[in-house]
Amino acid sequence: MNARDQYAPGPAAGAQIRKSEALNWELVVVRELRHSPEKVWQAITDPDHLREWAPFDADKNLGTAGVSVKLTTVNAPQLHITETKVMRADAPHFLEYMWGANPMRWELEAIPGGTRLTLSTAINKNFISMGAAGWHICFDVLASFLYGTPIGRLVGADTMRFAGWQRLTYEYAAQFGLERPKHMPQPRRQNP
Repeated sequence: MNARDQYAPGPAAGAQIRKSEALNWELVVVRELRHSPEKVWQAITDPDHLREWAPFDADKNLGTAGVSVKLTTVNAPQLHITETKVMRADAPHFLEYMWGANPMRWELEAIPGGTRLTLSTAINKNFISMGAAGWHICFDVLASFLYGTPIGRLVGADTMRFAGWQRLTYEYAAQFGLERPKHMPQPRRQNP
């Protein structure tokens, strides 16, 4: 049995939502990782590392302010390519760029034994619990990758059929006081 077959996400935790006038809704996901800010920075900026865990591919390194980058959504029902410019990159502490119409802000804080990684992004209210579940799984996959036990990217349409994603979606909806999504794909028995 490989690492992907053994993967099951833990309970919904580490995410919150904020109502903001400028952004409408903001999803904030926090994860503590047992790796240095420099190692986590590489994982969130280097295209080869992003291909291991992120829901998009980048055609260039995201670690330089002012650089133009194409972000391609992975395994989405429709091909979605966003051309963006990195607005801020203060290695290894802060990264900001747009993914579609959503600002993506990554904060890396050194903590004893590792890094506290915080992602803040604008999100449509109808997709908050699904987005929280998706980023929860992406951060799990990121942690496995950083530990040297990659399980492979779990994103997009296939992940929506993953029972662990569906459970997390319902847990986050309950946690945030939101309605459960009504139309969910049929879950698979195994991980995608």
